[in-house]
Amino acid sequence: MADEGNFSDVRFLTVSEVADVMRVSKMTVYRLVHSGDLPAVRFGRSYRVPESAVQKVLRDAVIDRRTDTA
Repeated sequence: MADEGNFSDVRFLTVSEVADVMRVSKMTVYRLVHSGDLPAVRFGRSYRVPESAVQKVLRDAVIDRRTDTA
């Protein structure tokens, strides 16, 4: 993400936008935020999630099928 305190280059997504990108429900996004698995900033009563955080969660969720022993 950007340097501490410098958010001019950060693109924030709404919970609804994150749900669309991740193809999950908004409730799932809220669960990820509340559990700390998805960093977010609270603005009033709503949350905004850095786009880079969404990309990182998606990258980390990729399963390497070459290591599966099934």
